[in-house]
Amino acid sequence: MDPNLQLWRAEGRSFLQRFRLWADVLDPLLLLRPSEEIRSSRLSIQNNEKTLSEPIHSNQMKQAFLLSLSSVHPDTDSVIPVLFRPPAFLPLSLPLVIVSSLQLPAKNAFLCQFVFHTYTTGFTLINGNGTTKAEEYSVQQKQVFCGLGAICYAAFIGAVPIFFMNRYTLKSPLTQLVVRKLLPAPLLGLMCAFTVAVVRSPEFENGIEVMDRNGKVVGISQKAGKKAVKETALSRAALFGTAFFLPAVFMYFVERANFAKTPRALASMRMMMITSVLAGMLPVSLSMFPQCGEIKRADLEPEILSSTEEAELFYNRGI
Repeated sequence: MDPNLQLWRAEGRSFLQRFRLWADVLDPLLLLRPSEEIRSSRLSIQNNEKTLSEPIHSNQMKQAFLLSLSSVHPDTDSVIPVLFRPPAFLPLSLPLVIVSSLQLPAKNAFLCQFVFHTYTTGFTLINGNGTTKAEEYSVQQKQVFCGLGAICYAAFIGAVPIFFMNRYTLKSPLTQLVVRKLLPAPLLGLMCAFTVAVVRSPEFENGIEVMDRNGKVVGISQKAGKKAVKETALSRAALFGTAFFLPAVFMYFVERANFAKTPRALASMRMMMITSVLAGMLPVSLSMFPQCGEIKRADLEPEILSSTEEAELFYNRGI
């Protein structure tokens, strides 16, 4: 089993443990570390078998693990491109979320949503489970084409409320509230979950590797792949749905109370609110489900049941 997964299994059993670990892993300063230091940290971890089986007390080893968790894919053992590492997710997605929340013309809204979903889909593709067993080229080709289709569809759906408001004059305050303030949040959350499911569809179609507690691969499971994709889709929907919904509700009451007198003040408050919610929800959403996922033996395929007697098996959930 990869050292990253071993650490998640040992020190990420509860939500609070995972939250604390993700809060450290998401440090943007980790993006400044060179590839040579990352590989050196991985080598020091792999050479120290005692560290992998006992609680980590050395500060140097803790930093090595944080660098490994933030920069290395646990399935392929390759260094993740800088723009798609977990610490880069907030700095790069935040401006896209803020722009997407603005009341722009339909064409501009579609473009903003397209750029937003392009980045999040690329992040999903690179950080998904890398043990899908099928012809590598065909899987990658399918993921790219399906991802492009999902991005276009998600951007179109995200721009529909604005197009609807521009096309038809709706004077009812309740309709204005629902279409402009409340509807974009569930739409964005749903479309984020949709793009995750589409781009990672080979995982539940072809299956992913499941391992015993010693890290030995015991089989390829479509059910484990489905569980991994479902959990990731739910966490992504919770992240961006909440990041859209809470600021919209907050700004609605601010506008009604006439608390901010100028459009600039309203815009500043909206930006601060979105930033706060997204920054707080990112480690929360990533901590909703274990990174080293567990699945009961009884829930797996018959061919896997006959190959092991362990009650629980493990897999990489992906991000």
